[in-house]
Amino acid sequence: MRAWLDALAAVLAALAAMAATAALGLWAAGAADLPGGAFPRVVAAVVVMAAGGDVELAGGAGDLARTDAELTATPLSVSLAGALVLAAGFLRPLRHRAVASTHELLARVARTAALWLAALAVLAALARHTFTDLLPADSPADLLGDLLDASPSLGFRADTGGTLLYGLLWVLGVLALTLLVSRGAPLPVRFVRYQEPVRPAASAMLFLLLAYVVLGLAAGLVVAATRGRPADTFAVLLLGLPNLVWLALGLGIGASWEGRVDGPFGLPVPRVLDQVLRGPDDTTLDVRALAAHDDRAWWLVPVAAVLLLAAAFVAAVRSPARTRPWRQALHLGVAFALTLLVVAPLTRLDARLGLSLLGIFEVDALGGRVGLRPHPWTAAGLALLWGAAAGLLGGLLARRVRHRGEADDGADAERPTG
Repeated sequence: MRAWLDALAAVLAALAAMAATAALGLWAAGAADLPGGAFPRVVAAVVVMAAGGDVELAGGAGDLARTDAELTATPLSVSLAGALVLAAGFLRPLRHRAVASTHELLARVARTAALWLAALAVLAALARHTFTDLLPADSPADLLGDLLDASPSLGFRADTGGTLLYGLLWVLGVLALTLLVSRGAPLPVRFVRYQEPVRPAASAMLFLLLAYVVLGLAAGLVVAATRGRPADTFAVLLLGLPNLVWLALGLGIGASWEGRVDGPFGLPVPRVLDQVLRGPDDTTLDVRALAAHDDRAWWLVPVAAVLLLAAAFVAAVRSPARTRPWRQALHLGVAFALTLLVVAPLTRLDARLGLSLLGIFEVDALGGRVGLRPHPWTAAGLALLWGAAAGLLGGLLARRVRHRGEADDGADAERPTG
């Protein structure tokens, strides 16, 4: 019974953190004023999306028209808040233990996953609503809509089956990474020997990702304090900060994305990013394209190099002293490549909202199109090279630090006392 209570506490705390983050972000974005009491349902939908769930958009516009809409996005600020709280809650009952049996760990994972899916099912049932009166007054689309009796509506609903499937993969992934990354998490005896080559590099990747989030948070707070419309900045921080900073990490090592912004609405991102992507055709987004609009974009490269080297040094210091630098390079290169394979697809964004009249032409007064798609395998290849180079340098630096510490200890031992 105690184990079930521990799992329930972890799940409820994680969902509370996600709901609070989503609600604050949506409130800052102005969603609290949505009609029809839609705000809590939108919050539920954002939490479902953050937990890997599937939220579908559907619309109607009378007999002679239809509303086309789609949305693929992951609010990673909400996801990160839930993952960190869930990981802490899962590990809390296991603290102060060196090992744990395979049966115990699997049982704890199963309890947590079962309760998580039950909570997601409730959220999926809540995450549905339909909006009407979407067209601006006196717009061309509004006049055509009145003429053709094509007043559009747009609704969203969580697909329960897809939500439970992807939600299960999400929670299992979070718990697996928790056991992989945490230095204090107990493992079965048969797996203890594998923690030396795996955990230092894995924890270094967590350090790297969180360092980018902290750096982005600091930059966002400066922007909110010094420029106008701070509510918009806080909305981005609370909903999509990791989306931006992990994109910056990929761009800093030379990776690229494809995307476009077409229509009245745009990405809630720095203006330079919107400028690069705006247009009717897909555009390659990389650091060179950003620098063509703002030379400060080149700073993404040294920032990536410094933070990756810091992560490599952390991994080397946490590794056994007998680990050779070439092994540090191999471990960090593989870890960084796997990290980019996971992180890059999470930055994908596809959004479309338009009114199609008579099936012949489309009026984008409802919105437009926004797309951002990564090249994950290219990013992973570059990450392998960057990680290997940083791992080698970090291993050599850690070895010099260790040797200097050993020399100092020897000098202290030889120094007479008393």
